[in-house]
Amino acid sequence: MFTINLIQNYLLHISIMNVYIISAPIILGLLIIEILYCWWQKNDYYNFQDTIANIGTAIGNQCFNLVVAVIVYQSYGWLYANWALFSIPTNLWTMAILLILIDFLFYWFHRVGHTVNVFWAAHMPHHSSEEMNLGVGLRASVTQRLFSFSFFFPLPIMGFEPDAIYSMVALHLLMSYWHHTRVIGRLGWFEKWFNTPSHHRVHHGVNPQYLDKNFGEFLIIWDKMFGTFEPEREEVCYGVTHPPRTWDPTNIYFQYWKELWYDAVAAPHWIDKIKIWFMPLGWRPRGLEQVGETVRQPGYSKKEQIKYQSHSFRNIKIYLIIHVSLAMLFMYITVHTKSPLSDLDRFIFSIAIFFMITAWGGILEGKSWAIFLEVFRLLMMGVLTFYALVFLYRISEPTGIWIMLLWTAIGISILWVTTRFSYSSLKAQKI
Repeated sequence: MFTINLIQNYLLHISIMNVYIISAPIILGLLIIEILYCWWQKNDYYNFQDTIANIGTAIGNQCFNLVVAVIVYQSYGWLYANWALFSIPTNLWTMAILLILIDFLFYWFHRVGHTVNVFWAAHMPHHSSEEMNLGVGLRASVTQRLFSFSFFFPLPIMGFEPDAIYSMVALHLLMSYWHHTRVIGRLGWFEKWFNTPSHHRVHHGVNPQYLDKNFGEFLIIWDKMFGTFEPEREEVCYGVTHPPRTWDPTNIYFQYWKELWYDAVAAPHWIDKIKIWFMPLGWRPRGLEQVGETVRQPGYSKKEQIKYQSHSFRNIKIYLIIHVSLAMLFMYITVHTKSPLSDLDRFIFSIAIFFMITAWGGILEGKSWAIFLEVFRLLMMGVLTFYALVFLYRISEPTGIWIMLLWTAIGISILWVTTRFSYSSLKAQKI
């Protein structure tokens, strides 16, 4: 009973906190452990370019989650206040029921996300990596979280408090993170009921027999009940059948959105300009070239896959590893609900973050503009960090040691970018 009360108190505590911040150390810790293990095993499960792109999309997505949180709290709060059928207390048992309901509703959101154009546009970035590791679990879309909450609106009407829903959705997301790995093999009886890395590897596969399978996030029973289950047999080929061929997080976010937009603009009939967003994948407006029943068929196997590579600047690995680590701190300041930043501050800090991850994509692809953008974002982030340290957190004077270290680090970084980056001999591969 004492243990149950502790868990209940913890659930009540996290319901008023930024649970995404709570889960961040767990996610990053597992990622670092797997990277070190794969490096020790020399199994090539991690590609440096892909990993930086994954982390970049995750950092950008966390900024957008601030907007999602506001929308969810406002809309769910209104539904709960005006339409709730019951008032369900927050305790261990009701939260367990809520978790199962969230998993059931997420199954259908996930399934629709592989069926309808607008939902696939929101979900596709998560599938666009051609690797499978915990870094892929970080690859996120800036629109999926908002779309997923659109499927959870029955929950506040049933009587679950918005805080509890938001917290349990975050816990549900954390529980699915460990599925994104090739390190863990089959898990015996556990796989009969629960989603596992083996089941989720199938979900990320583009092998013809693996397309649109295993949508469950926590439980696998929904797939078995509704006919979408497929066991892992053939080696999985990861990715999408229309890969983005870029490391730029912004292009990864919006690749399919742009494809739909171009078709909508080009469609000769006005009704088709609207229909395209809500039609099955592969449907194209009348008057445009038809490319088959679905753009994702027929899929391909591991033997047929040529993974995307690109020209990168030399001397970028140590630089990007250091700046990814520093970016985590900058992101933490930006998204933490208890930080002293105003809404305008958060918006400006988020713009700097999007400049940063875009520059990283350009650096990985050897784009000349990336050097100028990286220098600009270093200066911009330097000014914003100075502002935070001196005027918000008040932990340093304008000429204090922390400020001196800040500008020294900025100067060394700019010098490295402008003098050490040079073109790699790596040839770009086309799919």
